[in-house]
Amino acid sequence: MSRSERLFDLLHALRGYRRPVSGKVLADEIGVSIRTLYRDIASLQALGAGIEGEPGIGYILKPGFLLPPLMFTSEEIEALVLGSRWVADRADDRLREAARSALTRIAEVLPADLRDDLDASALLVGPGACIPTDNVNLALLRKAIRTERKLVLAYRDGTGAASERIVWPFALAFFDSVRVLLGWCELRRGFRHFRTDRIVSVTPVEARYPKRRQALLKEWRETEGITKGLD
Repeated sequence: MSRSERLFDLLHALRGYRRPVSGKVLADEIGVSIRTLYRDIASLQALGAGIEGEPGIGYILKPGFLLPPLMFTSEEIEALVLGSRWVADRADDRLREAARSALTRIAEVLPADLRDDLDASALLVGPGACIPTDNVNLALLRKAIRTERKLVLAYRDGTGAASERIVWPFALAFFDSVRVLLGWCELRRGFRHFRTDRIVSVTPVEARYPKRRQALLKEWRETEGITKGLD
């Protein structure tokens, strides 16, 4: 996770609390050490964020703080446009709308010359393979990943065999022709990749899984590959 991503995550976490929250709780929530958290709070305060508090007492973000206008290079704008266009063309309906909305929001805070670069970007997304129709709402999968909640999947593998799995979802991979849910499967006691078009139904579980999502993703990267463990 980059420093800018950490700062955004920290702001997002602080906005979720109306009362002072301890540094340890914040550090655990965004997956950083307490020392890194204190440095990031100091960085945000230097940018003008109204964060009040101190170690041992807790922190709270005063309402009304907004980040300053964003500045990008021409190539950064091209990357944003190309990525957003890909999502708007290939992802599910919720993410498609989010991609379009994100570009609109970015355009609103760019200077006029950079806004022209965004509107005139000549990087286009070509036609891809037909994406199979999913039986489940991918927004539900993404929410379970964000909140680190277990899911009960009714699933049919490539041979048509049906099974029910309890999984710890930690990532969702998008390909031109398929989407794949990455998770730790309690039945198989290992990492498994589930094609979303083969998921018959999904039921969220209130219980959080016992590991952090970032830790699962790191372990998966070290021991697995996207071509392994496909059910």
